[in-house]
Amino acid sequence: MTESADTQSTPPLNRLNGRLARAGSGWLSIRVFSRLIRLSALLALLGTVYWALVASDRYVSEANVIIRKTDSLNAPALDFSLLVSGVAGVNRPDQLLLREYLLSVDMLKALDAKLDLRSHYSDSGRDIVSRMWFKDASMEWFHRHFLGRLSVDYDDFAGVLRLRVQAYDAQTAQAISSMLVQEGERYMNQLGHEMAEAQVSFLIKQVNAAQIRFQEASQRLLNFQNEKGLLSPQATAESISTIIAGLETQRAQIQTQLGFLPKTLDRDHPNIVMLRQSLAAVDRQIQQEKAKLATPSGKTLNVSVEEFQRLQMEVGFTQDLYKSSLVALEKGRIDASRMLEKVSVLQAPTLPEYPMEPRRIYNTIVTLLVAAMLAGILKLLESIVMDHLD
Repeated sequence: MTESADTQSTPPLNRLNGRLARAGSGWLSIRVFSRLIRLSALLALLGTVYWALVASDRYVSEANVIIRKTDSLNAPALDFSLLVSGVAGVNRPDQLLLREYLLSVDMLKALDAKLDLRSHYSDSGRDIVSRMWFKDASMEWFHRHFLGRLSVDYDDFAGVLRLRVQAYDAQTAQAISSMLVQEGERYMNQLGHEMAEAQVSFLIKQVNAAQIRFQEASQRLLNFQNEKGLLSPQATAESISTIIAGLETQRAQIQTQLGFLPKTLDRDHPNIVMLRQSLAAVDRQIQQEKAKLATPSGKTLNVSVEEFQRLQMEVGFTQDLYKSSLVALEKGRIDASRMLEKVSVLQAPTLPEYPMEPRRIYNTIVTLLVAAMLAGILKLLESIVMDHLD
């Protein structure tokens, strides 16, 4: 009987123990939420104190630049991209290329070598949150810190690069901004000069090659003329043809004279004999002159004329090629001198008079709002836990 009573009293005891355990865990959760709310309030207070009193002033120097090319003669009559951007003569790829260089490690190295930015941004007199912690930090860390102090934005509508540089004093901010503009212009002109020099160097090589070909072709023609002893085989052939035509005319005249002689004359008559001898001499002369022009052996003037014409044509072709190369070279030099890029400064680097960074009021308000929102969320969670406990 006693064992039965003990068995019946055990379940209520277990339920009571479970409720006590849940209540204990619930009160523990409430204590956690309370501490988190106090922690958020403490962080808000520390953030407010930091933005209001501790954060170091940072001066902002601004500059606006635009890239224009001097190659205005080859500009297209209508470019729809110009209608979109709203600015004529602006090359968007060049603007983006300049932006990448201004944000590069090479640019940072040049700035540090001249302005000692490591010492400036790691000054121990500045607050520990905004400054660079170590002066001898790695280049990757230094570059990341510098990108937080520099913004180069491309205005796609206006086609303008807008530079904003932050520094702990106004003079350094303006010096950095000025050097960015100067180095950017130097870099873009250097790229243009290198491209122009490469183009002109290629054209010079082509001109030299064409000149050598022309000289070699001319020398082969001169050697042929000296070897054959003829200034112009074609002119010689024309002269021989003229001689043959004259001999043919003379032969016809002799035959005409033979035809006019009386038929009663003896075959051995002196006039007949003389005319026949003259006719035979003219025939031999005609054969000799024709042999100079062409024979089955192939070593005659017609072969020389063909080779001379081929060499002469080669000289003419290489001469025209040489002339075209010279024209292309001069045009390339003119284009190279025209295709320079000018970084026009629309807004010179400013000398700030008031520290625009950090935005103390704005950052303080944002910190308080974030802390209030976090506290509200924690309070809501605390209420939900309390409801479950009840």
